[in-house]
Amino acid sequence: MLELNFEFKRADFSLSATQVFNAPITGVLGTSGSGKSTLLALIAGLLKPQQGFIKLNGQLLCDNKSNIWLPPHKRHIGLVFQDGQLLPHLTVRKNLLYGYHNIDVAQRRFQVDAIVELLEISHLLERRPGNLSGGEKQRVALGRAVLYSPELLLLDEPLSALDERLKQQILPFFLRIYAECKIPMVYVTHAFSELQFLTSSYLHVQDGKLLPAE
Repeated sequence: MLELNFEFKRADFSLSATQVFNAPITGVLGTSGSGKSTLLALIAGLLKPQQGFIKLNGQLLCDNKSNIWLPPHKRHIGLVFQDGQLLPHLTVRKNLLYGYHNIDVAQRRFQVDAIVELLEISHLLERRPGNLSGGEKQRVALGRAVLYSPELLLLDEPLSALDERLKQQILPFFLRIYAECKIPMVYVTHAFSELQFLTSSYLHVQDGKLLPAE
C-alpha cells in the first residue's frame, strides 16, 4: 500500500497529494504539464517534497517531521519511462540483468528465464536496443524493472510513443505482469482508453492537486 500526504513546490508550480493507493493497478490521468511525472519522481525519490510524508507498505520513504529521507536506490521501486531508457551499448540480456545484479541474491523474487518467457522476448536477448521496435523496447524495459524485484512499479506514459496497433499488443503484458508477479503499479497516462483496459481505479492530477476520479 502506498500512502501520500505531501506538498511540493518549484518556481511557479505546486503539487499536493493526500491519497492512499491500494488497488493492484492505479491509474493517474492528467494533461501534459499537469504534474503526473512529477508525482512519480516524488514517489521514486528523484524529487523531495517540502512538507509531508510518503509511505510504502508501512515504511516511511520520506517524512519531513522526522527528517527521514530514503534515496532512490534504497526505495526498491521500479520505473518504466515512455522511451524505455535502455542502455544502448548493452544487449537485451545485459539490460535485463542490470538491475537484477544490483540487488542481493536473497532479494531476487523472479527468475530471469521466467520473466523472459512471460514477456515473450527470448528471441531478442542478443540484440541491442537500436535493433528493437518501440514495442520490443518497452517489453525489455518492463522486464528489467520486474527483475529488480520492486515493491512497486511506476509507469510513466509507457505507451505514449507507440502507435495504436503496438499499444494493443503491449497493454496485456501489464496485466500479465501483475497476475504472475503481484507487483502493484501506478500507471500514468493521458489516454483514458489505456486505463479502461487496465483498471477501474484512477485519479486525476488537476490544478496542482491529486484528486479522486469523479
